[in-house]
Amino acid sequence: MRLRISAIGRMKSGPETDLFDRYLDRARAAGRSLGIGDIAVRELAESRAASADRRREDEAGLLLGSVGADACLVALDEHGRDQPSAGLASFIGDRLADGTAEIAFLIGGPDGHGSAVRRQAALVIAFGRATWPHRLVRVMLAEQLYRATTILAGHPYHRE
Repeated sequence: MRLRISAIGRMKSGPETDLFDRYLDRARAAGRSLGIGDIAVRELAESRAASADRRREDEAGLLLGSVGADACLVALDEHGRDQPSAGLASFIGDRLADGTAEIAFLIGGPDGHGSAVRRQAALVIAFGRATWPHRLVRVMLAEQLYRATTILAGHPYHRE
C-alpha cells in the first residue's frame, strides 16, 4: 500500500517544511515493515477563481484528479470529526488488511474542501476545533502518520 498527501498550495522552505520532511522520513521508515511502500506528496496550485464556492470546486477537481480512482480518501477539514491517533492507526491498519492500494489524505485550500471531496471521502477528520494554517496541518498530518505507523508496528513512540 502507499499513502499520498495531496494538498492545495505550496510549502516554502523553512522550519515547517523541515519538520514536515523529518516526520515523513520517519513515517516512511516505520511504514516499510508494515507494507507501506511510500508516502508521496503532491502540491497543487490554488484556484484563482473569483468566488470561494468556485475556488472550492476547482480545487476539489484538482485534488480528486491527483489520486488514483481506487484510492481511499481521507479529507482533512475543520468540520470533520476528531480522530484520536489510535483511531487513525486502526483505520490505516484496516486498509492494509483489506488490501487497499492507496490511502490519499487531502488538504484543501484556504476556503476548505469542495462538496465532491467531502462526498467521496471515506473519512473526514479535523485536528481539533481550532482552525490551523495549512503548513501546520501538513506537519501535524506527517506526525500523525509517523505515530500511526509506530502504533501499528508496536514501537513505543506512542504512549497512552
